Order: sequence, then structure tokens, then C-alpha cells
Amino acid sequence: MLHPDDWQALWLTLQLAVISTLILLVLGAPLAWWLAQRQTRLRALVQTLVALPLVLPPTVLGFYLLLLLAPSGPLVALGLPMLAFSFSGLVLASVLYSLPFVVQPLTAAFRGLDRDWLELAQTLRANRWQCWREIIFPLTRPAFITAAVLAFAHTLGEFGVVLMIGGSIPGETEVLSVALFRHVESLDYARAHQLAGVLLVLSVLALFVAYRGDRRVAL
Repeated sequence: MLHPDDWQALWLTLQLAVISTLILLVLGAPLAWWLAQRQTRLRALVQTLVALPLVLPPTVLGFYLLLLLAPSGPLVALGLPMLAFSFSGLVLASVLYSLPFVVQPLTAAFRGLDRDWLELAQTLRANRWQCWREIIFPLTRPAFITAAVLAFAHTLGEFGVVLMIGGSIPGETEVLSVALFRHVESLDYARAHQLAGVLLVLSVLALFVAYRGDRRVAL
């Protein structure tokens, strides 16, 4: 059985993963559609910024977010709330860090859409919502499943960026990866093994759901 503090870290991690994934799908889908459909000079810059977390060390992203969101940071000076060392700050950091894992598979799927279906819907005077509901989403459902699972699983394993922006406040910002590091640092390998096992099981389940859902959609 997990220690009560570890249960708290697990619950906080699951909340963070679910909330971040939902936000990423809402924000990532229209951004991916724009990247797939528009041919502008600005697209290369946007693609670079979106993909930057893939190569940028997480601690670097967390460091700059900490400078922006800290009490003495420029955003607070403009009257925005202080998000450093808070759950909201973790959500913001997770969304930025996992954005390419949602945008890239969706962009690839949108580029592969058969334009004839969209043109046919337009001739039938279907509005944008109807096109998304009846054509775009059904045809790209596997990509949405993949994007959601990647975002969820990636958030589960975040360490550097969440440690920098949230620290290790039990019940507020201490997620599973940070709690695991703290146990290892204190040589409490028994609790570290438990948390590592939980993260391993959650990761395997997330991938299984993705592949299972992808197979069902393909059928």
C-alpha cells in the first residue's frame, strides 16, 4: 500500500495529466489545423516554437517559466496572478511542454485528409462545426487518440519542468516523479520502488489503450 503522501501525489498527478490533456486537445486541434492548411511565412516560426520542447531541456523551460511567473516576474508586474509554486503553474508548464505531442500527430493527420470530402460538405452547405463533427473528427480519430495518450503519458513522467516551476509542496505541487526523486534522495528505496511501479503501470495502460483504440477505429 502506498503511503498517504504518495497517494496524494498520485491523485495530484492524475489531475494534472487529465486537465493538461483536455486543454492541449482544445488548443492543439485548431493550431494543428492551421499548420496543416496554411502556407505562410509565419508557419515555420510557429512550428519551431511548438516543437521546441522536444529538444529544449525541461529544466531550461522550467527556469524561464519560473522567471516569468515568480512574484518578481514581469507577468505579475502587469497584474497577472502569481502562478509559480502552484497547481495552475504546473498546468501551464505541462501544456507548454507537451504541446508538440498533440500538435504534431494532429497536423500529420489533417494533412492526410481527402479534400474531396470537405469540398462535398461545403457544396451541401455544411457549417464548420458540422464538417468537424461529421468528417474531420471521424477520419482523424486515431490521431486524436494518439495525441491524447501521448499528452497524458508525457505529463505523468514530467520531472524537470514541474520541479522548477512547482517545487515539491506536498498536496499542492508534488507530483509522482518529484516524490520518487525525493524518496531516492533520502534513500527510501521501498517507497521509490512503489512509485516507480505505479508510473510504469500507468504508462503501459496508457499505451495499451492507445493501441487498442487505434485498432478498433481501423476496424
